[in-house]
Amino acid sequence: MLRGLNRRETLGAGAIAVATGLGWAIGPADANDYAEQIKAFTGGKTPVEGRVKLELPELAENGNTVPLSVAVEGPMAGDTHVEEILVVAPANPNARVIRFRFSAASVPEVSTRIRLAETQNVVAVASLSDGTFLQATRQIKVTIGGCGG
Repeated sequence: MLRGLNRRETLGAGAIAVATGLGWAIGPADANDYAEQIKAFTGGKTPVEGRVKLELPELAENGNTVPLSVAVEGPMAGDTHVEEILVVAPANPNARVIRFRFSAASVPEVSTRIRLAETQNVVAVASLSDGTFLQATRQIKVTIGGCGG
């Protein structure tokens, strides 16, 4: 374990991208409100569908360990690059699943395993350095939830 990083914080893309739970302030009452999570991440801007590739299996037999891959496709205009990707799962006890941070030199592509409580639409939102936001949504069916007590 790297000093100062918890289980939601990891290094990816050749130690250039950092997945972290740090960032904007969300109160405990808003932790389950995925729309508030996205609004806080985008500063109220509406993300545009497209260019975010979100890969999840159609069916997860066990929600404790669900493979997830997310990438932003296509060439960027000028000096524009992906700064962050937020992944939320609205039906989880805490909607924010993970947040990845990237440097200008990194490839905006990551893979990990996540927990899902039940069948739901998982949403990935990418923040670009030019202030725009891109989004993808993917439904996944979960037969045994992974966030139970």
